[in-house]
Amino acid sequence: MTGAPDPNAPARRFGAPRQANVPKVEDVRVTAPDLERRALLDATRGRLVMAAGGFALLFLATTSWLAVVTVIAPHTPKLAMLDRPVRPPEPPATPPVIAPAAAPPIEAPRARRAMITDRNGEVLALSLPTASVIADPRLTLGPDDAADAAHKLKQVLPDLDEAATKARLLEPRKQFVYIARQITPRQELAINALGIPGIGFEPTERRRYPLGRMAAQVLGGVNVDGHGSAGIEKQFDDRLLSDAAPLRLSIDVRAEAVVRDELSKAMAEFKAIGAAGIILDVRTGEVIAMVSLPDFDINEPRGATDDQRFNRTVSGVYEPGSTFKLQTVSMALDSGTVHIWNGFDATNPIRIGRFSINDFEGKHRWLAVPEIIAYSSNIGAARMAEATGTALQRAWMQKMGMMSHTGVELPEGARTLFPPVANWKEAATLTMGFGHGIAVTPLHVVVATAAVANGGVKLRPTLLAQDSADLRPQGLRVMQQSTSDTVRKLMRLVVTQGYGKAADVPGYFVGGKTGTAEKSTKNGYAKKDNVSAFMSVFPMNAPRYAVYIMLDTPRANAETHGYATAGWVSAPAAGRVIARVAPMLGLLPETDTAAATEASLAIPLQPGRPAGAPATPVAHAEPPPAVVTQPATLLARDLRRSASLRVPANAGQ
Repeated sequence: MTGAPDPNAPARRFGAPRQANVPKVEDVRVTAPDLERRALLDATRGRLVMAAGGFALLFLATTSWLAVVTVIAPHTPKLAMLDRPVRPPEPPATPPVIAPAAAPPIEAPRARRAMITDRNGEVLALSLPTASVIADPRLTLGPDDAADAAHKLKQVLPDLDEAATKARLLEPRKQFVYIARQITPRQELAINALGIPGIGFEPTERRRYPLGRMAAQVLGGVNVDGHGSAGIEKQFDDRLLSDAAPLRLSIDVRAEAVVRDELSKAMAEFKAIGAAGIILDVRTGEVIAMVSLPDFDINEPRGATDDQRFNRTVSGVYEPGSTFKLQTVSMALDSGTVHIWNGFDATNPIRIGRFSINDFEGKHRWLAVPEIIAYSSNIGAARMAEATGTALQRAWMQKMGMMSHTGVELPEGARTLFPPVANWKEAATLTMGFGHGIAVTPLHVVVATAAVANGGVKLRPTLLAQDSADLRPQGLRVMQQSTSDTVRKLMRLVVTQGYGKAADVPGYFVGGKTGTAEKSTKNGYAKKDNVSAFMSVFPMNAPRYAVYIMLDTPRANAETHGYATAGWVSAPAAGRVIARVAPMLGLLPETDTAAATEASLAIPLQPGRPAGAPATPVAHAEPPPAVVTQPATLLARDLRRSASLRVPANAGQ
């Protein structure tokens, strides 16, 4: 029996085979929006797979690097990170409140005190970050805790006084005490790690001088509070604290090192107790080198003696000896009282009462002016000063700055010693003519000689570098150009034919003047103790630099034939300094035109008197009468009993 057909069954296509037991499937219709949605899902799925892969690679790289730096090759912190700059704050009005140990700041502003450099930028002084250890005794629980804290601090700070530290930590009435000053950043970190209650830190800085002894007395140093205590540091204390720009000095450390080296050798060779050296630019007044020996390491000032701190160039006053004859001849020539062809009778000593003025290895005859300078005649210089007169001599000394401070930027400048007006009589005039009866600093001699050599302009010496080579400090004309030209020739004559031959350097046309003065004592002069100095300028055809070399109490040796005078002990050192320093300062020896230059500087020992020119203004065929009754007493009183008219036997050389 055949069943009725299902009305819902789909119709079979014509000719299609009939399949048995095949389920019936309805047709599904897919719209365009559905297809778009499916495509978007597929794209999103792909992006997620890519992002997951990227994160997996990044994670793998990170874990690999961590494994390297922590396990395979572990890294350590860089020590340079400990040397961070620290600027100490202004001192608080009230003691700071000390919190329990806290880590120091990672960064801080610049150093509070500016650097000091030489003229070429070489660092002479700078400030490094340090810290002071402070404590609040109120947070110390008892003696045992204080003892334990002091003991722990001692382990980090070996120089700490453990007993004194314990006592400070037990002061109940104080809430602020210093434990240690100027510790290093390493020590600060080590103390901080101890975790001692009541211990804190105050940012400070420590002044350091990289070149140690170089220009120690010039720089001076600072005190424990960071303020200048002497020298440049004291003179420019406000400037160094208010202006971050480096303070640039006129000193050239290369020249400074040369002068110090040669002075040290000369001191050792002649067993001198001290020495001084100066190089001055005669065009600008800049001090290129200033050395005083013995000196000290300015980084360790507590171990320095008073003699090592003493700056002989500006604090020591000495009778200048024959170096002063350059002033006498300049004064006499510039005033018109004496002419270069004039001369004086140096046959016999000048007697004043029971005292006499003699020459060292005198010629015992009439001497022309060039001979008086070349042979360093005390008698001739005294006669020249006498011809000029006391009033003009005093006015000249004032004009040349011999009776006042030099004006250099150092607070240690000493006062010069000279007779008061009432006692500046003929005896003083005679002795001062050859450098006795007045005491000045070496810098006074250098500045006055620079004026003689540079054309007649006295400049104020300065330790500050000039901003421009064309900038010249304010100067005072003190003599005619013609006088300067003549005296420069006389200075050259001293080196070519006088006692300064050992200072000559080929090609540099050195000129100068020796000066040997016995040291004054309360009872007169010490016969065996000299101050031997050589004052030089080079090159004399176009003066650029003045060089002063002085040895304090040198001793003769076999090579000097028993003499400790300037021509034997100081002039050679000056020549070595010039030979080494001149190339550093940009001056090369002149060789091609040396003969012509020498001819232009030449002056005869006995110049002929031009027709119609005046004769010698003063002629002494016989010794002059005594002019004072007790000259030694007067001068001793005037110069703090440090001078008399008994002239040292070697004063002329």
